[in-house]
Amino acid sequence: MAEPQTQEAASQASGQPSYAALADLLENEQTRNEMISQLRSIAQGESPSSEAAQKSGAAGVPVQEQSLGGRIAEITQGFAQGVAEDVTNAIASFRTAGDGEGAGLPWSLWGGILLAFGIAVVSTVAAFYVFRMLVSRIYRRINDWVASKPAPSSAPPIELGEGEDVQQTLDEREQKQAAGALLRRWGAVVGALLIDVVVIVLAGAVGYVVSLFFAGEAGEIGRAESLFINAFVIVEIVKALIRMVFSTRYDSLRLFAMSSETASYWNRWLARVVGITGYGLMVAVPMVNAMLSPAAGQIVSLLTMIGVYIYAVRVILKNRKTLRDNLNARADETSFAFFSTLLRILGRTWYLFALGYFTVLLVVSQVQPAQALPFMAHATVQTLLAVGIGVLISSILTIALARRIHLSESLRERLPMLEVRVNSYVPKALRGLRILLGIFVVLVILDAWHAFDLPGWLASDSGSETIGMIVHVAIILLFATLIWTVVASFIEHRLSAASAPSAREKTLLSLFRNAILILIVTMTLLIVLSQIGINIGPLIAGAGVIGLAIGFGAQKLVQDIITGVFIQLENAMNTGDVVGVAGLTGTAEKITIRSVGLRTLDGTFHVIPFSSVDTVSNYMRDFAYHVGEYGIAYREDVDNAIHHLREAFAELMDNPDQAANVIEDMAVPGVVSLADSSVNIRIMIKTKPGSQWGVGREFNRLVKKHFDAAGIEIPYPHTTLYFGQDKNGGAPPANVHVLDEYVVEEGQAGAAGQTPSRKGAKTVSSGQSERNRLKESEKLPDEDNDEGEGDNDVDR
Repeated sequence: MAEPQTQEAASQASGQPSYAALADLLENEQTRNEMISQLRSIAQGESPSSEAAQKSGAAGVPVQEQSLGGRIAEITQGFAQGVAEDVTNAIASFRTAGDGEGAGLPWSLWGGILLAFGIAVVSTVAAFYVFRMLVSRIYRRINDWVASKPAPSSAPPIELGEGEDVQQTLDEREQKQAAGALLRRWGAVVGALLIDVVVIVLAGAVGYVVSLFFAGEAGEIGRAESLFINAFVIVEIVKALIRMVFSTRYDSLRLFAMSSETASYWNRWLARVVGITGYGLMVAVPMVNAMLSPAAGQIVSLLTMIGVYIYAVRVILKNRKTLRDNLNARADETSFAFFSTLLRILGRTWYLFALGYFTVLLVVSQVQPAQALPFMAHATVQTLLAVGIGVLISSILTIALARRIHLSESLRERLPMLEVRVNSYVPKALRGLRILLGIFVVLVILDAWHAFDLPGWLASDSGSETIGMIVHVAIILLFATLIWTVVASFIEHRLSAASAPSAREKTLLSLFRNAILILIVTMTLLIVLSQIGINIGPLIAGAGVIGLAIGFGAQKLVQDIITGVFIQLENAMNTGDVVGVAGLTGTAEKITIRSVGLRTLDGTFHVIPFSSVDTVSNYMRDFAYHVGEYGIAYREDVDNAIHHLREAFAELMDNPDQAANVIEDMAVPGVVSLADSSVNIRIMIKTKPGSQWGVGREFNRLVKKHFDAAGIEIPYPHTTLYFGQDKNGGAPPANVHVLDEYVVEEGQAGAAGQTPSRKGAKTVSSGQSERNRLKESEKLPDEDNDEGEGDNDVDR
């Protein structure tokens, strides 16, 4: 322990930079590039300039203290300078190639290296094709096995709608067949991939064996051979993954259904891109670095990646619409709504992801050439695994939750709406799980590309708090859903009970359900807000202030609600009752917590706030009375009239429709008044509530019938004329016509108080006869003459 400390102290005493300072220099991108340039200059026999050293020391400013624009400028400046320096050094290395004076190898060593390299290439590739030929029969049998048991012609469509029941158009048997065919296909594809990997590893092992014992010195393998064999294994495994998706020779071993032309095109293009990139960066560039110079290798790497990038961009843009149409067609054929939406989104955005991927590959391969391929391979594999596992879990959740939940028969009888309500929660729960799963998949992808440190975030306090918050919110929502389900099911059980609930129970239960829903939603919202870190104290205080303001500014509203609650609790009225409120009488069609909707007899719908209700007259409670008062003439016998009233009631009871509404025998209180024109007799008939009007109308008809048959007069109002008299007892004359004769044909008499008709009757007065006689004898003037007084026409 003492020796390293002594060396470090000596190093610091001699003025050399400490390890911490060296770490700071390496952390800065610009200083790191400049140090690399200085080391290359030292390797070529040049001494680093003092100016570069000064720049290196001055550039040791922490990156965090620079702006984003400054950092981008530094990166681009360093990259441009590095490229210019690499081009200069590469030209110099080409001039001195093979002479042994530069950084490259002499010509005398090139022959042996290339020969051993060629032997490794030929042996590895030959072994690969031989092994592929041997296992081709296995591939063919697997393909025939999958093709012999295809999936059903139509996959089971499952549509998940918000607030709707899950609909399944195929039976359970077809669903199992579809799931079995899908699992069989995936199993065959994975099995073929494993066989491919085994073949590749065996071919690499053959290449190692041949390189160890037949190329170069026995028991030793050169760096070039090792580079190629390692690159071969990696590149061919990536190609095997591509063949898993785009199998060209075996249609049933493709992960997704597509035409052979499409599979062949994309397999050939991706294999070409992977081959050029992999062998170029893992074989060509290291060999150029060793045989010529690192600068020449950097130029080769840059040219290779630019070529791959241009080629990839050209192919991606060329096939943008074609692949989008294919994905949309596949989305139309898929049976799952989630996958259909996912494919449509992918069809619109796939080219953006592809362009971004190759752009990142180009940049990383030049900025960090040593870690480019490991980083891209790790990020790609992690991204594909995250997406694949996410889609697989989502598929399992969809299949598991797509089946309708069936409750027992007894439970359905007691709680008829519970099964529907539970099944209505399934789409919402599935949507929530998919959202959480999608967020996690996105975080894993960002972590793969070093855009987000997922493990560090999970281990941090903020990560643990976020996970705890999500769990707590999920538990709160679950408990709130359970409470609401129990309460709503109980209320609906009461509303749909075998013994029909009363209108009051329906009204109170509906009000209670709405109040419980508002309470649960409010409490759940406040608790969830508190769990996600929002201080609900100001919200509660603000709600109190708003409530106080509402209390002062909306007193009528508060009065409406309070009055409505007590009216319902006291069972003053229910929906369907005929009531009289606020001077209006009608049927209560709608009762809320603050108003009643009243439909009057003329069809008008009135909304009456409870604050305007002082008295509630309910005509539908327990029983009712038809109270009728019937007037007879003074000359009629009261007892005889009462007898005929009872006869009318007896005939009323002979009608079964009306008798069912009558509760007791008719009561006759007797004569209630001696009016101006009639003697009024009151009767009372006790009926069922709401039937008093129908019973009264029918009884009135029967009373008129019986009175007419008995000749009992129902008088109309009489008027007595009094002409007055003077102090001597004399009265003014009255022009009164006395009819001597009034002949009426049978059934043609006019109504009382009307002038007799000349068509149906002949009328002659004694006054008229006398005047006619006088006219002939004395030639008296006519009565219409203003000079005549007409006194002789007066019959006193």
